[in-house]
Amino acid sequence: MRQVRRHGITEKKVKLKVESPPQAEFPTLEGSLNAASKRFALVVSRFNSFITERLLLSACDGLLRSGAKRRDIDVVRVPGAFEVPLAARTLAGTGEYDAIICIGCLLRGDTAHYDVIVNEVTRGIGQSAQETGVPHAFGVLTCDTLEQAIDRAGLKMGNKGFEAALAAVEMANLKKTVTGRSSLVVGKSKGKNKRKNEKSKR
Repeated sequence: MRQVRRHGITEKKVKLKVESPPQAEFPTLEGSLNAASKRFALVVSRFNSFITERLLLSACDGLLRSGAKRRDIDVVRVPGAFEVPLAARTLAGTGEYDAIICIGCLLRGDTAHYDVIVNEVTRGIGQSAQETGVPHAFGVLTCDTLEQAIDRAGLKMGNKGFEAALAAVEMANLKKTVTGRSSLVVGKSKGKNKRKNEKSKR
């Protein structure tokens, strides 16, 4: 820092230190945010549609901005959040989609119904992803009030539909990267075993 006097006024000039972006300590595998040539299914709850429609529009926007084509995006509507996991499981089982985006909105009431539904929906979506190996993005809002849901559907807290779409794109690419890497490792090990067998026969 140095001081410069101009027109009777002392100005302080600060010299900023410019650093290079930090690098990861270890090589990492990450999924890119490129949705080109990938297919996505969005399962949307009609219950609390005032919120879910906002989430849906933003999720589609996220996919399109990431390079997805409209023809590669399918929207499936279900009555409520409780039905989302079954529809997601059915779609994932077809093998036609690279990722499933689950969208819904649950608002806490005066009974225990909210807690039961939240637990079942969360468990069902996670189980579907684990059993099928198809990435599932969780875009189901679980809020105490309508105001909280509105904030998460495009106001103060951003839009969780958009975030779910980006998560789906990233996980779809990560799965492809990891699967490709695994097949290379398996291919190399098979090649080594084949050479070993040929040597043993000689």
